[in-house]
Amino acid sequence: MQSATPNWRTSSYTGTENCVEVADNDPTKVRVRDTKARDRGYLAVQPDRWTAFVAYATQG
Repeated sequence: MQSATPNWRTSSYTGTENCVEVADNDPTKVRVRDTKARDRGYLAVQPDRWTAFVAYATQG
């Protein structure tokens, strides 16, 4: 199965200086990249790991 073309987006809570972009439209992986260095690649994580990270990060 071929991966979906990334649909990159940024959070509405971030500014434009220090952002990451996330592409979570592929059911097999979530891609994360630096907005300032898009050409340097991305980090791919399993969707369940990403969900756990986001839950932890939003606990404050």
